Amino acid sequence: MKLKCTVFILFIMTCFMYAQKKPLDHSVYDNWENIGSRKISNDGKWIAYSVDVQEGNSNLFLYSVKNKTSKKFERATKVNLTNDSRFAVFQIRPMYKDIKAVKDKKLKKNKLTKDSLAIVDFLSGQTEKIPNVKTFKTPEKAGSYVAYLLENTKDKSSDDTSDKDDGDDKDDDKNVKPLQLIVRNLLNGKSTTYDNVIRYEFSKNGKQIAFVTKKPEEKISKDKKDSTDGNSVDKKNIDKSKPKKYTLQTVQVVDLQKGVVTKISEMEGDFSQLSFDEEGNQLAFVGTSSAQNDLVKLYQLYYFNFKGNKKEMVTNENSHMKKNWVISENRLPLFSKNGKQLYFGVAPKPVAKDTAMIANDHAVVDIWNYKDDYLQTMQLKELKNDLKKSYAAVMQTEKPDSFRNIEGEDLDTLRLVNEGNAEFAIGITSLNKRISSQWEGSTKKTYFLIDHKTEKRTEIIQNLNGAVAVSPLGNFVVIFDREKGKWLSYNIKTKQTLTLNDDLPVSFVDEEFDMPDFPNSYGIASWTENDESVIIRDRFDLWEFFLKGSKKPRNITKGFGRKNKITFDTYDLNEDIKSLNRKSSIYLSAFDNTSKASGIFKTTIQSNSDPVKLQMENRWGYRSLQKAKDTDRYILVKESYTDSPNIFVTSDFSEQQKLSNTNQQQTLYNWGTNELVHWTTPKGNTSTGVLYRPEDFNPNKKYPMIVYFYEKLSDNLNRYVAPTPTPSRLNISYFVSNGYLVFTPDISYTDGFPGESAMEYINSGVEKLKQNAWVDGSKIGIQGQSWGGYQVAYLITHTNMYAAAWSGAPVVNMTSAYGGIRWTSGMNRQFQYEKSQSRLGKNLWEAPELYIKNSPLFMIDKVRTPVVIMSNDQDGAVPWYQGIEMFTALRRLGKPSWLLNYNGDDHNLIKRQNRKDIQIREQQFFDYYLKDAKAPVWMTKGIPATQKGKNWGFELTDDKPD
Repeated sequence: MKLKCTVFILFIMTCFMYAQKKPLDHSVYDNWENIGSRKISNDGKWIAYSVDVQEGNSNLFLYSVKNKTSKKFERATKVNLTNDSRFAVFQIRPMYKDIKAVKDKKLKKNKLTKDSLAIVDFLSGQTEKIPNVKTFKTPEKAGSYVAYLLENTKDKSSDDTSDKDDGDDKDDDKNVKPLQLIVRNLLNGKSTTYDNVIRYEFSKNGKQIAFVTKKPEEKISKDKKDSTDGNSVDKKNIDKSKPKKYTLQTVQVVDLQKGVVTKISEMEGDFSQLSFDEEGNQLAFVGTSSAQNDLVKLYQLYYFNFKGNKKEMVTNENSHMKKNWVISENRLPLFSKNGKQLYFGVAPKPVAKDTAMIANDHAVVDIWNYKDDYLQTMQLKELKNDLKKSYAAVMQTEKPDSFRNIEGEDLDTLRLVNEGNAEFAIGITSLNKRISSQWEGSTKKTYFLIDHKTEKRTEIIQNLNGAVAVSPLGNFVVIFDREKGKWLSYNIKTKQTLTLNDDLPVSFVDEEFDMPDFPNSYGIASWTENDESVIIRDRFDLWEFFLKGSKKPRNITKGFGRKNKITFDTYDLNEDIKSLNRKSSIYLSAFDNTSKASGIFKTTIQSNSDPVKLQMENRWGYRSLQKAKDTDRYILVKESYTDSPNIFVTSDFSEQQKLSNTNQQQTLYNWGTNELVHWTTPKGNTSTGVLYRPEDFNPNKKYPMIVYFYEKLSDNLNRYVAPTPTPSRLNISYFVSNGYLVFTPDISYTDGFPGESAMEYINSGVEKLKQNAWVDGSKIGIQGQSWGGYQVAYLITHTNMYAAAWSGAPVVNMTSAYGGIRWTSGMNRQFQYEKSQSRLGKNLWEAPELYIKNSPLFMIDKVRTPVVIMSNDQDGAVPWYQGIEMFTALRRLGKPSWLLNYNGDDHNLIKRQNRKDIQIREQQFFDYYLKDAKAPVWMTKGIPATQKGKNWGFELTDDKPD
């Protein structure tokens, strides 16, 4: 009897505790936190991480591992930890509300407080703040210096109302205002000031800093050019309506150890794209002596070697350039890692615009030609980039006259090898194969070796549907052939190709791939030292393939992954290390496909033992792992559905110290729990889903349920789902907190029958859950966005089991959508149906019956479910008239339906105010149909155009919408 009383009291206390928790409301979003950027010092003693909110001021924390203490800095961003682990340098932004006010009211930026620079000395514990800092930089790999530009608070001409970020000076901004540059030695506190600076750059090792100064412009009526410029004046390039404008610019370099300033170049024109080599011994940049308002500017490449005090200038005349080609200002010059080669950009000479032409006197027309490589929509989408497109050229720094143009207009792209040290590059072209991307979605490509000295091309593989990767030292090219499901190794020295994965008992392509195309690979995990081998993933395990074929392939995880349904991958913990030592221990990321838990294992590549588990907890998901460069100390972010993401530090993974404590307010709210659900479909297929339940779940109650779906979502079991105004997905945490069950079923597909496949998996999963007395089978809603929105539309035309439906950006008529355009990319949508997500597998003329059968529009008269459609007029993926086709059909048939068009917004909502709006409408819609709540005015009466922007219709009413 006493035991029964105790249990009863505990039950009452538990109910009381839950009763004190309130449901989430729409006011909570802005202050909900997440772990943002994070860094660990090279010595592992200091950790910097930001805690960001959805809308508001972020906070930076600097944590001392030794003292186990942290300092908080409000509104801090862009933190750098110096390479000697001595200092933290970061910017402090103005208050978010002030930034927002300036943008909302379109005020000039001088109305806003400027950024400050903060310097924290870890040794002394002192913090210095410097006001009015526009940008700052620290050396990438060595040197205790900081350089920063000070805002000119007195110069009213610099005011503007633009919203672009001022975080970094942009080399393509030719109107940038000269400012004061401060270069400070952080160790001794000494600073040097340089006036009229417009751009600057440290060498990676912190031994040099280069900067460009600019004096006020002059207006000159006569043609003028620098005496060192080898380019002749192009008379057609002169805009005679305006006087020519010049500025005097100077490139200077400071030896930071000696304090010596060297003037490298000076002319009336413009310098940009400053680039040092790895050791800081060489500098390259581009410049032009053309006037600011010349219609076409001609550029030169400048090269300087500090050791030999050697200066070279490559012009369009002395470089053996192709006819009508010029040096491009749109590519940053890049030295090879060893400094022996310099890569830079060249391009066909731009054509000057005819300024004498009157716009109203000529047609504006796009001409579509069936022989064009790319549709006009794709060409226009890439127009800005294409006008700035450059192609790689290379010169040997020992012989600046050794110019070679290694990339041509026929190539899609060029890949440097061994960090540019190799004397060849990989050229890639899809020429004459591009038209088929309209229905294939991708193109077959041919790969070449291109010799830097001779420009000779050697074909590696032709018409490949797949991908290639080059080994770190450039001795091998590893090829994946999608059509054959094979991995190949190409020996660059012998020019021989061998197959790597012949006669192995496992597949190296996606075993669960369910689209009408060739499956993708699981990818390359890592390489080993000296280009000995490559580590390639199967579905679960890691395999070592020896690139010369001298040894048989090895399963380095010993089949442990497949046996235990754990997927392994390697970590990339040091960006400077491109390959792994076969004898040294390595860490592996691990994902348990059964429990959906994440973990960390340890192994040695050459070992014959199973990998050793270091950490694997059922309810946790690991987001990332970072290592201190010079010691074994790590930081990682952990989360679960019930645990907000937080940052942890560890040295051996057996003990993990929690540093942050985000979203403490969550304890005030009724949260939720989640669990896996398994069932068998009517066709005998097994499936998995996730069921979310309120924290105060009572099995004696009946709950409404919303079903949300998009491909497969069960891997997200251990992911935190913050309450946030989503782009148009279901706000799971909000609905669970407010007394709903949420179910996310996985779906597998059969080619040609995507709609029926969705029905098979979704409906059977719902029926499985309806067997529980606590599920109200009469109050079940469905919600989907994009591909999920299509499936919502299909379901409601084939079943009446759902009480309410929300369909975001759906395709309802595959016959009309088939020939449409994805405006974000400019691509035609044919590939979507024949090869990709829509999974029909045939074109419209081969199988029109499939397009009709899978199109909800042709069965729209069968709909009995009230539905809201979101379809936005700037949708870049699905033609927005698809939503109109659905709505106008339902409207004609008198079906309860509503269409939301968020003006000027995209496929997934971008504007936060729209995201907040849709959360309210979605809640009101489902509350009405699934909870018998009152309906809002926007559902009952609508909002006429005359009330647009004045009345949002959120008020609840006793009227019925249907």
